[in-house]
Amino acid sequence: MPRRTDVRPLDRQNPLPLWAQLEQDLKRRISAGAFDIRFPGEHELVEDYGVSRHTVREALRRLRVSGVLESSRGRGTWLSRAKIEQPLGALYSLFRSVEASGLEQRSKVRVLDVRTDEVIAARLDRPADTELVYLERLRLADGVPLALDRAWLPRSVAGPLLEADFSHSGLYDELAALTGTRLTGGSEVITALVPDATVRELLAIPHGCAAMEVRRLGCLRNTPVEWRETVIRGDRFSVTAQWSAQEGLRMDVASSGDRAPAAARSAITG
Repeated sequence: MPRRTDVRPLDRQNPLPLWAQLEQDLKRRISAGAFDIRFPGEHELVEDYGVSRHTVREALRRLRVSGVLESSRGRGTWLSRAKIEQPLGALYSLFRSVEASGLEQRSKVRVLDVRTDEVIAARLDRPADTELVYLERLRLADGVPLALDRAWLPRSVAGPLLEADFSHSGLYDELAALTGTRLTGGSEVITALVPDATVRELLAIPHGCAAMEVRRLGCLRNTPVEWRETVIRGDRFSVTAQWSAQEGLRMDVASSGDRAPAAARSAITG
């Protein structure tokens, strides 16, 4: 098998151990974006660098200890990425969550237009022929795909968004700046998702990694004005909750077919 063109041969005359040279070269290749989609297995690295499996394992162990790599049985090895944490029960902006994590947020707008959609209109309690502003974006955190975000809002509320620049701004910020409207609440359902091949490629989701889908109904004084569907890489995003011994943890319960959380709640007091 021919050696990959971005592999630098290791110097056996160098006093630096082979595993350390391998560790350095893998870091260099990682910085150059060589493994954004998939990290090679041990056998591939043995073939690429012409070293023993012991040397490869020691280099990988050092990279795991330093937080560069993560691995697990059955999933292999992948690049460690900073996770964006978001508390449950908050009307959050993904833009602000990314920025708060110290990462640069960018968006690639795939679609921004006006359309009608009978299903979405029903979710917003609007007539079937209601004109909707539709925004579809690929969300990036430090240049790495994070989420595929799709949002629908009535044109009567969000028409000015058609002139907005979303490359480095959040939907809620633009909505407030252009219309003076700020959502006051809503509900959402978060479920595990096995993305199809198109979404997996678009988000560069590593092999063996799942995704989360967030479906949100945003409201303005109890009136639905936003329906949003967001697919987020499971290795880049997590949700958090707080609880106390007095109040426990209140969680909405919803079946997989529900559009929004059901009224039933369960208290977890531990």
